[in-house]
Amino acid sequence: MSVTDSAGTIVDAGRGRVLRVSLRRAERAQQVRALLLVLPAIVFLLVTFIVPILSMLVVAVENPELREVMPRTAAAMMGWDGTGVPSPATVATFVRELRQATADGSIGKVARRLNYSIPGFRSVLLRTGRSLPPAETSDADLLALLAGIDSHWAEPPYWLALKGAAPAVTDFYLLAAADLRRDARGTIVTAPPDQAVFVTVFARTFWVSLVVTASCLLLGYPIAHLLASLPPRRGNVLMILVLLPFWTSVLVRTTAWLVLLQREGVVNDLAVRLGITTARIELVHNRFGVYVAMVHILLPFMVLPIYSVMRRISPQHMRAAATLGARPFLAFRKVYFPQSVPGVTSGCLLVFVLALGFYVTPALVGGGSDQLISYFIALFANEIVNWGMAAALSAILLGIVLVLLATYRWLVRGELLRLG
Repeated sequence: MSVTDSAGTIVDAGRGRVLRVSLRRAERAQQVRALLLVLPAIVFLLVTFIVPILSMLVVAVENPELREVMPRTAAAMMGWDGTGVPSPATVATFVRELRQATADGSIGKVARRLNYSIPGFRSVLLRTGRSLPPAETSDADLLALLAGIDSHWAEPPYWLALKGAAPAVTDFYLLAAADLRRDARGTIVTAPPDQAVFVTVFARTFWVSLVVTASCLLLGYPIAHLLASLPPRRGNVLMILVLLPFWTSVLVRTTAWLVLLQREGVVNDLAVRLGITTARIELVHNRFGVYVAMVHILLPFMVLPIYSVMRRISPQHMRAAATLGARPFLAFRKVYFPQSVPGVTSGCLLVFVLALGFYVTPALVGGGSDQLISYFIALFANEIVNWGMAAALSAILLGIVLVLLATYRWLVRGELLRLG
């Protein structure tokens, strides 16, 4: 009897192990199939999103120009302590490599980088490269001869700019994007008033985005409530009107507002004919035009998240509140609105983040003092061709967005825990 039971137990255990192994194999096969299905999306995301962002972050801190064109000069400048002017041997190394870089045409790359540190350095370097002393000149006489070509070579700031361009990694662009810089001792100080513009631009970008988000919320919340309250047939018609702007490009909609709001446009014509005003008002190329056009473009992004939450709120809640004696406004404030808060926060975050990166609309409808940070990123990338500065501004904007997302997630998590 015991032998039979023991044999049966051994057989059952063996079958259990085989079954577990089969289940694990089936799970692994299912995971592999799922991975293969999402692999194209992962590769696409990696190539079009992750890699460009990482490349942008690298460009914001890399400093390759002097090391690539004049490597021995870069090494000599790294060994210089930054006091006074460099030694004659360091100056001789610089002159030899400057002569070679001028001959092969690569000096322009270094000149452009140094011009970011000191405006006008490019002209000084190119002029010096064309008028270098003879190759047999002694090292001790080179500095005086350079100062004879251009007096700036007798000034330490120009040599310090060369020293600042020597490291492979630099915080020059990131500091400049925050209106900061390093002085001769390496201490971080505030940039001169005529160069400190980006903090103001970031503040303007935040303010415009905040006003646009608040305006979209004030306009979008009633629209979403109406959509959620109407019968399906009428609600679908109104939803089509909400989604209609998505069928037209942002550029076309912005240009349409440019036509409507100009001094000779439709809005001014109606205002004059109706007697609202006797003189035509400038409604475009100013902050008002930016607000109107951006709110029109971003309003659907506020309506849709709020509507998706409101449609799941049962009408029975408001009826129960009315049955218990609550007035309509009190019932809305205590019962309905708290349930719609997740949609409100999602819509506000989405609109605010999108508004931070708006470029076409402020560039066309706004004036010179209404341009957002995206305009300057495009300016440095396309016209000035200072990719380091464009990448630094983009990196700071990306950091701000990540902080906002992390803050939103923390607030939502805290709210969920509190409700739980």
